Amino acid sequence: MKKIFTGLALTLTMLAGVAFAQTENKLPDWTFGGFQRPAGVNPVISPDSTTTFFCPMNKRQVDWESNDTFNPAATIKDGKIVVLYRAEDKAGRAIGKRTSRLGYAESEDGITFKRRKEPVLYPAEDGQKKNEWPGGCEDPRVAVTEDGLYVIIYTQWNQDKARLGIATSRDLLKWEKHGPAFSKAFNGKFNEIWSKSGSIITKLVGDKQVIAKINGKYWLYFGEANVNLASSTDLINWTPLVDKNENLVNLISPRKGFFDSNLTECGPPAIVTEKGIVLLYNGKNDKGEDGDKRFTPNSYCAGQVLFDKNDPSKVLARLDVPFFRPMESFEKSGQYVAGTVFIEGMVYFKNKWLLYYGCADSRVGVAVYDPKTKTPGDPLP
Repeated sequence: MKKIFTGLALTLTMLAGVAFAQTENKLPDWTFGGFQRPAGVNPVISPDSTTTFFCPMNKRQVDWESNDTFNPAATIKDGKIVVLYRAEDKAGRAIGKRTSRLGYAESEDGITFKRRKEPVLYPAEDGQKKNEWPGGCEDPRVAVTEDGLYVIIYTQWNQDKARLGIATSRDLLKWEKHGPAFSKAFNGKFNEIWSKSGSIITKLVGDKQVIAKINGKYWLYFGEANVNLASSTDLINWTPLVDKNENLVNLISPRKGFFDSNLTECGPPAIVTEKGIVLLYNGKNDKGEDGDKRFTPNSYCAGQVLFDKNDPSKVLARLDVPFFRPMESFEKSGQYVAGTVFIEGMVYFKNKWLLYYGCADSRVGVAVYDPKTKTPGDPLP
């Protein structure tokens, strides 16, 4: 697949009072990419109707990953890539009406995966039952501290309200659930709002990507409609950034006429670089006049935004066109036929960045970026 913009100037909007800048045929130097889909390997994880486990809620064996496997988190453990993917059974009839559980897959090359037969994070008869049943555990992002504590931020879905949930583990197999991220902040005010998609800020220490501290705190971008910000001192209890009226501060929001005209939803863990903090995010195109006519209505493409590395709330730049978009047949067929490349996991592995994404809410794909090369993203239609 060619990665060349033909006659296209990739426009970068500078959001700090600076004029527009244009760069012919390459991504700006602060971005990650372009990402190449390895030939003949995708999707790397697909539904499996042969695996079952005893569901503690249904009190019976269920085919927990038979319908869809998608929206993956990714990290490194013992020199291998581990992908934690969302899996749905066949119990429901539509997106959001089935039960989701998180499966475990590991790989020595990032392409070929060995999967466990049972999920590792799922609804159970525990303290989070009211938040997770019957909808389940969805859309994880995972990051690790320098001393090896894995922190997963996932959607707790009880088919009434979505909440960001926190769980921790030392081995990625046994998880301690800590409940909703915002249960304590502002007397629980933000525990009652719809919240999804948490991206912890990370950094590279040598060749290891770990959770970062900035100004003595941990930081989390989150949000589905807009991108918001929260901080923490313990990685479990998070305090959203608010204005003087205790309303969430929207750092970026949907833009009329752009690929992200309907939603701006956080992607994999953000990364501190020399240029600033780079957040990869998912943009949903509006189906009406406010959408970008170059892209399919309701499709999900991927964008990037740059924040000040000393002030995670300060936006410096943002791509006006996606660096990654639905192009392959498996990215436009499944539960979500409008087309989806929903990015949630990215790891630094053998000097390359591997991006794991949900394909049409049905499968898991991978794309690879070699920092030694700087190429454009997916070509526009």
